[in-house]
Amino acid sequence: MLWETVKLAMSSIRRNVLRSVLTLLGIVIGVAAVIAMVTLGSGASQKVQENLAKLGSNMLIARPGQSTFGPGGGGDSRAFEERDVAALKSGLSGVRGVAPTAQKTVKTVFGALNYDTTVTGTTTDWFTVQDWVVEEGRTFTEGEIRSGTSVCLVGTTIVRELFGTQEPIGERLRLGTFSCEVIGRLGPKGQSAFGSDQDAIVVLPLRTYHRRIAGNTRISTIAISVREASDIARVQRDAEDILRERRRIAPGAEDDFTIRDMTQIASTMASTTTIMTGLLGAVAAVSLLVGGIGIMNIMLVSVTERTREIGIRLAIGALERQVLTQFLVESVVLALFGGVIGIALGLALAGAGAALMDVPFSADPNVVALAFAVSAVIGVVFGFFPARRAARLDPIEALRRE
Repeated sequence: MLWETVKLAMSSIRRNVLRSVLTLLGIVIGVAAVIAMVTLGSGASQKVQENLAKLGSNMLIARPGQSTFGPGGGGDSRAFEERDVAALKSGLSGVRGVAPTAQKTVKTVFGALNYDTTVTGTTTDWFTVQDWVVEEGRTFTEGEIRSGTSVCLVGTTIVRELFGTQEPIGERLRLGTFSCEVIGRLGPKGQSAFGSDQDAIVVLPLRTYHRRIAGNTRISTIAISVREASDIARVQRDAEDILRERRRIAPGAEDDFTIRDMTQIASTMASTTTIMTGLLGAVAAVSLLVGGIGIMNIMLVSVTERTREIGIRLAIGALERQVLTQFLVESVVLALFGGVIGIALGLALAGAGAALMDVPFSADPNVVALAFAVSAVIGVVFGFFPARRAARLDPIEALRRE
């Protein structure tokens, strides 16, 4: 019986192909928009988390001043000193490393080529804290760090832009007014969470940077990598106590530095992108409502056009529930067709958008299944009123209609 009803519904849809297609558009657009928005939002959230993970695991970032987190933070507050780093190293437990950094953009020259580069002065702990892999060569020795030797490691962007296919190890690279010997090549990391190219980098021993690049002993950032995630809060409190003591901050006075937990930042950014994805999905879902209203409208028109047919069916013994089922099935079939087409279109749009935005394609089967289920529910909900109206027609009055 149900299969016969489905065949009748398909026959009715084929009789009015253009009208059926136009009716489907609302459902198609709604389902496609929801799937595309949610999939792209999930991919963006995953991309943010991946970029933040590239900065290092279980990491705390200490900066002078109370400025917001991001490139160039620190303001005009008193910078950190090497003795602050030494105090943190000796006073903290449960850490993988404590890495001071100072940075400046410098024009880097090799042969006839040049490139604007972020030059970073740091220690060997930096490679551990930031999870950098040395693909070729080596890092600094303790003697090179203490003496401020002119040696450096380069990122993959520098290798590509300045060296091309030439082997960089052993070559001398000019940074501003002095040159350094390349002793290592770093593995690729790609863009940071703030959009900068992390591979456009030259890394020097901290004292070499201070003497030859900066002309001062300022340290703009101290990165602390904690061994266990459960110890992050304790290490942060201990680091704050050490820095307050080192910087002679009176009890009750406000800190003149900031220590931020990268795990919390990652969680906050992921939560923000999730909320934005939900809002975009909710806006897109409005078109599903419009599509449902379109189905109800077309089914009401269909009931009006087929009044005589309905009257004949009722007159020869068809039950009200059979007429109700017929029109309800037509509505559901229309909605399901729209749902299937919308799912395919939504996934295609999400794939194209992911490639264009350079984010992972993160299709969630649960979202696809939910979109399909919602399209069926829309068919039932918005098709019920026209179907009930058809079932309640008086056979005699229906037969009188032309």
